[in-house]
Amino acid sequence: MSQTAADLSPTAQSEISGALNQCVAETVVTTMLAQNFHWNVTGMAFGPLHTMFQQIYEDHFVAQDDLAERVKAIGGHAEGKLSGMIERSKVVEHDGHAKAEEMVRLLVEAQRQVAATLAGAAAIAESHGDLLTQDLCIARGQVHEKFAWLLESHIK
Repeated sequence: MSQTAADLSPTAQSEISGALNQCVAETVVTTMLAQNFHWNVTGMAFGPLHTMFQQIYEDHFVAQDDLAERVKAIGGHAEGKLSGMIERSKVVEHDGHAKAEEMVRLLVEAQRQVAATLAGAAAIAESHGDLLTQDLCIARGQVHEKFAWLLESHIK
């Protein structure tokens, strides 16, 4: 049975909020990774990569808010502590000292990780009948998979 946020049980709220907070954490770290690489990319591919990295971090900044607001809409607490997000995230920070190809490779891995986490969150939401959260996670996962494909096309 499909449920809206107001109909979710406390268990469903907790499980879905936890999954969404994982998505937020990984999106936040990936946002910063893309911005870091935007600032520090050099070489022959500077122009297109500089632009693409900016498109990524701008998209992800909006996504962080959408995901965190969904946590609140279903009655959860949105993790707002950067150190907690970094600790929770499966995407790892980087200092920005890398060649352009390594930056792209790292961002491809990050995009795939976030897409996988979003797919897992979608499955949790579906198991509780929360199709609205499921839809949000699926849509965001598709964006991350597209960014992974676009980035990987630079190094194939």
